Amino acid sequence: MASKTYTVPLSAIIKETSLEVVYTPCPPEERMVISADVNRPGLALSGYLDYFDSDRIQIMGKNEYGFMENLPHDLRDSHLNDLVGTNPPAIIVTRDLPIMPELLECCHEHGVPLLRSKESTSSLMAALIGYLSVQLAPRITRHGVLVEVYGEGVLLLGDSGIGKSETAIELIKRGHRLIADDAVEIRRVSAKTLVGSSPDNIRHFIELRGIGIVNVRRMYGIGSVKNTEKINMVIQLEPWEQGKNYDRMGLDGETVNILGIEVPSITIPVSPGRNLAVIIESAAMNNRQKKMGYNAAQELLHKLGMADDIDMPDTSQWDHY
Repeated sequence: MASKTYTVPLSAIIKETSLEVVYTPCPPEERMVISADVNRPGLALSGYLDYFDSDRIQIMGKNEYGFMENLPHDLRDSHLNDLVGTNPPAIIVTRDLPIMPELLECCHEHGVPLLRSKESTSSLMAALIGYLSVQLAPRITRHGVLVEVYGEGVLLLGDSGIGKSETAIELIKRGHRLIADDAVEIRRVSAKTLVGSSPDNIRHFIELRGIGIVNVRRMYGIGSVKNTEKINMVIQLEPWEQGKNYDRMGLDGETVNILGIEVPSITIPVSPGRNLAVIIESAAMNNRQKKMGYNAAQELLHKLGMADDIDMPDTSQWDHY
């Protein structure tokens, strides 16, 4: 199945990066951007367009301006016309440079938005790539709860009624923060990073069986919620099964694959009397310690003289979480 293509309106980019609209053939909200990459069209301005990607926003700064100013007038017109004729989503001139009349004329002729920024070229490109990488990232929605515990993004999964929302409320009361309840939107913003958030229409709300809908932000204050968070670990809640062999040492190093990224994962059995909030706090702190190079189970085995008898899992892939 082909992956879904996401878009972001040019108006959102203009607002996010404080761009000046020099010319636009239509309302910016009607112009859609589909590529998270941006481009400095140096080769295109020299006439080489064989591998040119017209889906990218084009950024023009001092180098591009200096190159064009040294071209003969007729060659400059020809190369600008070839570039703008590919119909990129927009052309942005940086450093508040004056708009070249030839560039403005080409944008009018081909119907390409022309924008201007006061930022340097590098700063603007970094801001654009960061913003577009999030807005256009591949994504899925999972039924679960996402909370921030001691700075760790913890995704709670499990069947309906297992106690995910009730556990989240207890964590909030203990000073942690809610990101999403019921539906967690997960985006792959880089090759190593997943970011979770809540759909806008249910953000900051939690459903508690027997009570109903609770607005966490209004009830517990602005410090109890957060809009987005990296997903550092996944905790699967499941009913306790008598006789099932649960991990008691924490040596397995299990992971779950989400959008092609392996995320550290543990399974916590749920039974009456277990304080899940305290257990999840401990799991979050333990996960952080592992990322920092300390593993309590390894230390215990070492003290018992058993470390050489057990193959220890490689947790180096967790370092970016």
